[in-house]
Amino acid sequence: MRRAIDEVCDAQYFILGPKVAALESAVAKYCGAEHAIGVSSGTDALIVALMAMGVGPGDAVITSPYSFFATAGSVARLGATPVFADIDPVTFNLSPARVEELLARWPARFAGLKPKAIMPVHLYGQAADMAPLMELARRHGLRVVEDACQAIGAEYPAPAGGAARKVGAIGDAGCFSFFPSKNLGGFGDGGMVVTRDPELAARIVRPRNHGSEPKYYHATIGGNFRLDALQAAVLSVKLPHLEAWHEGRCRNAATYDAHFASGPVRPPAAVYRGRGVKRFHVFNQYVVRVPERDAVREALTKEGIGTEVYYPVPLHVQECFRHLGYKPGDMPESERAAAESLALPIYPELTEEMLATVCEAVLRLAGRAA
Repeated sequence: MRRAIDEVCDAQYFILGPKVAALESAVAKYCGAEHAIGVSSGTDALIVALMAMGVGPGDAVITSPYSFFATAGSVARLGATPVFADIDPVTFNLSPARVEELLARWPARFAGLKPKAIMPVHLYGQAADMAPLMELARRHGLRVVEDACQAIGAEYPAPAGGAARKVGAIGDAGCFSFFPSKNLGGFGDGGMVVTRDPELAARIVRPRNHGSEPKYYHATIGGNFRLDALQAAVLSVKLPHLEAWHEGRCRNAATYDAHFASGPVRPPAAVYRGRGVKRFHVFNQYVVRVPERDAVREALTKEGIGTEVYYPVPLHVQECFRHLGYKPGDMPESERAAAESLALPIYPELTEEMLATVCEAVLRLAGRAA
């Protein structure tokens, strides 16, 4: 990485340029998409993908209330309205059944909005159930933007006889984050949009540089969504190691699964395991459900074990979305997940001793809470 950074410094080509183009080509190939567009963050990837699809005021984007804020925030930034459907309690991902119900019985308070897109989130590193979501999108004439910011490399099973596909290359566009804590993380913020549609790719490229095409000529308004060459150089060095890091995370997850097979700790369900999919989960996070979650987390912190709560307040009850009219109880599975879930250390460099220490402490403290 130092050598790659030195090359950028020597060339003095810091914004976009050949390093970014090389990363775009490599990520497109890795994901099985024809086009990749490097941008400044995962959030901006979502924004430019939605902009390219013409999402704006009067439009509704159906998405999950149990996700990082950027999922719904990117919709609101464009003047559109996030409309929430609850999650599947097994996977934490957007429930196709709840989306179907929402489209069949569109809330009266959103009667003036036109559904424009579905934005499933591949949360924690496991693909959402894309086949029924894509069918719903086809039936209702909706675009699909995959929020794959936590799931680069994760796969979704194909219909019988077909090949599995990586997330991001299933819908109309897929969005990735290279935030340092991601499986493929940079030295700061960075993101990518991938698509198989050349016309959509062209519309995504334009807004990342203030809508300029050619330079200093602006038929549309965009923003400063460009990827730094330094980030691209670092990510290009790290990308060939990504599969080995996935293996490390999966190995650690298997150790946790074995320890939590019975008892008060409920491990995450890898629902595509055994369905001909190698990367059925890439475990950006390993999220369990535990009784008395907050008390258990406090006790783990005192023992020097780091944990995190993703996400303590579902999006539908965030203060900034109060005007949408949601209230506690509207999304029961998302609210239950927010109250019970706890992310444990999962990074690939964990040693067996460290894993054993975490497992012993979590089981002991969760057993007391139960």
